[in-house]
Amino acid sequence: MSVVVQKFGGTSVGSVEKIQAVARRVAASHQAGSQVGVIVSAMAGETDRLVALANAMSEHPAPREYDVLVS
Repeated sequence: MSVVVQKFGGTSVGSVEKIQAVARRVAASHQAGSQVGVIVSAMAGETDRLVALANAMSEHPAPREYDVLVS
């Protein structure tokens, strides 16, 4: 059995339809007999939106909290 790692983020998870397409790809890999690890990052524009909010709250956000926010 092979191990497949798939990462999705940005525009590939930017809408309900695209998220459903990602789910179909993951399911197809699993149904083909692979063990699948999936990493999903933020939807298109969300990281930029969170960074803007953090900077609106503080000119110098605390590094630890900032790291948690954008991770």
